[in-house]
Amino acid sequence: MSNKAVINTDKAPAAIGPYSQAIKAGNTVYFSGQIPLDPGTMELVSEDFEAQARQVFKNLSAVCEEASGSLKDIVKLNLYLVDLAQFAIVNQVMEEFFSAPFPARAAVGVKALPKGSQVEAEAVMILGD
Repeated sequence: MSNKAVINTDKAPAAIGPYSQAIKAGNTVYFSGQIPLDPGTMELVSEDFEAQARQVFKNLSAVCEEASGSLKDIVKLNLYLVDLAQFAIVNQVMEEFFSAPFPARAAVGVKALPKGSQVEAEAVMILGD
């Protein structure tokens, strides 16, 4: 018997490929990358980087809640930015959604992201601590 469960919510964008929004294995939840799509329209929320970053964290939060957790349960966060000059803005927006102690994090510059997004986030969450 497997202790693996698929996490899926309509409050975050549907998967746009052969993957799940998140997978729960035991008390650990592994999140697929979230980009700044509006879950209702499946379109980018804005061309503005700050608005995109905010939507990414809203989407991530919705999947956390579906998995019976919250952003405070995230222990590892990976951010992918098309323009590393936006680093200060993503830090500012992140502070709107997270509080100390902050998760471990990586921020990586990439050439491009799905659907022309400027930012993407993936995470690992531990439940029950």
